[in-house]
Amino acid sequence: MPPSLKKHAARALLGVLVVLLFIAHAARFIDLSFIHTMEALTYDARLRLTMPRTVDPRIVIVDIDEKSLAEEGRWPWRRDRLALLVDKLFDHYRVNVVGFDVVFAEQDDSSGLGVLRDLSRNELRGDAQFQKSLEELAPRLEYDRVFAERLRGRPVVMGYYFSNQQIDGKGLAIGTLPTPVLPAGTFKGRNIQFASFRGYGANLPILQSAAAGGGHFTPATDADGVHRRVPVLAEYNGAYYEPLALAIVRLLLKSPKVAPGYPPDTLLNKDYPGLEWVEADPVRIPVDEEANALVPYRGPQGSFPYVSATDVMHDRVTPATLENRIVLVGTTAPGLQDLRSTPVAPLYPGVEIHANLLAGMLDGTIKQRPPYVRGAEVLLVGVFGLLLAVGLPLLTPLRSTIAVGVVLVALSAMNIAVWQYVNLVLPLASGLLMVLALYAINMSYGYFVESRAKTQIAGRFGQYVPPELVDEMSRNPDRFSMESESREMTVLFSDVRGFTTISEGLDPNALQQLMNAYLTPMTRIIHQQRGTIDKYMGDAIMAFWGAPLEDPDHARHAVMAGLEMQKRLAAMAAEFVARGWPPLRIGIGINTGRMSVGNMGSEVRVAYTVMGDAVNLASRLEGLTKHYGVSMMVGEATRAALPDLVYRELDRVRVKGKDAPVTIFEPLGVQAELRKETLDRLKLFQQALKFYRAQEWDKAELQLLNLQRVAPDDALYATYLKRVAQLRAHPPAMPWDGVFDFDTK
Repeated sequence: MPPSLKKHAARALLGVLVVLLFIAHAARFIDLSFIHTMEALTYDARLRLTMPRTVDPRIVIVDIDEKSLAEEGRWPWRRDRLALLVDKLFDHYRVNVVGFDVVFAEQDDSSGLGVLRDLSRNELRGDAQFQKSLEELAPRLEYDRVFAERLRGRPVVMGYYFSNQQIDGKGLAIGTLPTPVLPAGTFKGRNIQFASFRGYGANLPILQSAAAGGGHFTPATDADGVHRRVPVLAEYNGAYYEPLALAIVRLLLKSPKVAPGYPPDTLLNKDYPGLEWVEADPVRIPVDEEANALVPYRGPQGSFPYVSATDVMHDRVTPATLENRIVLVGTTAPGLQDLRSTPVAPLYPGVEIHANLLAGMLDGTIKQRPPYVRGAEVLLVGVFGLLLAVGLPLLTPLRSTIAVGVVLVALSAMNIAVWQYVNLVLPLASGLLMVLALYAINMSYGYFVESRAKTQIAGRFGQYVPPELVDEMSRNPDRFSMESESREMTVLFSDVRGFTTISEGLDPNALQQLMNAYLTPMTRIIHQQRGTIDKYMGDAIMAFWGAPLEDPDHARHAVMAGLEMQKRLAAMAAEFVARGWPPLRIGIGINTGRMSVGNMGSEVRVAYTVMGDAVNLASRLEGLTKHYGVSMMVGEATRAALPDLVYRELDRVRVKGKDAPVTIFEPLGVQAELRKETLDRLKLFQQALKFYRAQEWDKAELQLLNLQRVAPDDALYATYLKRVAQLRAHPPAMPWDGVFDFDTK
């Protein structure tokens, strides 16, 4: 029998609250911006998934591209050149309609006609021949009029844009707008949120009046800066204006009037104010609650044929490419700044956005997202949400996972099917996020209730060991305690060489940044090798292996951590120098042995740490690295635990506080990874060490000098040469065991 609902009432109640939150968002009582962000992403994913990715030859883009700019000169071109372009398109290539995704807001005075007229009124006003020539020449030099004459009587649509740019509190109005498609007051009494603007940038009156129509190319930019929609009705001064694509469609269809589309006025939607479509018979354009049309992108850039404008002007385009086609004149040249962010590409030509919308209008493939989808979203979220909120607490984790997976797949499949076959865009992100939230809450609730032991382990050891070890320890929490015990372990001490001098040369902020940049990667390496950080002591690090989690390979992990720390520090040198910091050198001491581990301290403060002779020796070894000029040193027990590594025996020493001598070693790494030269020098040094301990000073010195010539940077050879010279001058007392005594720490 499944557990009763009463037993899981808390989880069910929490789930219902989550569902109510998503319902409130769907009903627009509250606004959860992250859902809008996710909805935009799911919209883009569905669009890319279902795009036809074919080329539509009906619409051709005449591109003012880099090639055209190189041949014809920088933009803007003279209007007589544009007149030539229009003549070529209609007379030579016999296109159907031309739409300009370009604004001609300023007069073209590049012909010099103004200068000639000034001369005719001043210096040459008495020159009859000049006056006559100017009168004959003037019509050809009025480039705007020449361009307008080529537009007149031809199916050309001029483009313009709306904006909210203001000067002195007034909208900036440039040029002349075409006649609005719907007059002011058309939507009186209906609460529709149109894209409303206070200014515009339009074409010269002479050009707009000569053209057959005009349409705006102002996209509706979403919050993330992506262009997914275009206002089918843009509001300015209470009147409503059509986009470039719709103006071209109406011109193709012999200019049918634009009419708003509402659902039937029944009892069900008596008070429903939504505008669901805009009609230019027989074309019906679905719109959203802000009278925007979703752009039905066919695919990435190049979903429509492109031809270079200069090739059109010089008859280099195959006539069949353009004959009876719809032509959009626009630009892809980056310098002309008509590249937009779209769902299919971060940089996409604005002119191709209009081509996609135009094709969608002709084919009837524009997706519908009418205002009533808000109600559909509330219904879907409510039904699925309440079922899951009540049902998930009754299921085991495995069955909950399966159930949620089925619901997610069902929601997505149903949504995509409606998208693809009904052309209806239903919200998807809110449903998916709600299902995931309910699943996360149910899993988290059980997880936190049933994992108190892990929380306790994390509280005890989280500051010492990496998270993955905490996870491992939590599987058997009873095995771990902070009570002191004796274990065979390995401990590591590391210290930065010359840190006092370094710290004196840096300001406090730079010193803090340097230490963070050094300690962070070192700590990660220790954690990656399953080590426990005991403490940081200024620039020094103390870590150990074998507790709280038992580690049979504690010596190996410690030595590998030390070797990796040296490699990482060498790799960081260039970065430190680039930041104005000195490169760091460290000394590392590692020792293995019995030591006490556990919570130690006073009544005021305790810490999980290790103590014992083996710990003290590791600390001494770290200090001895400076004397021998090496970066890393290990004791006898550590070497014995890792016989597969190659070591250089450094010395036999008696450290302060201990009577028994110890042999100290420098780990070099795995033999297979070492160079032959390194192994050869190691054999020669071992021979020199035998001569040294046999008091054969001359042989030892000769061997050391040969090694020093081969490796002059190795300070160990200089250390022994100095010691040989001292012992030759002051021979040791007999019998001599070859042990070097250190009377300082």
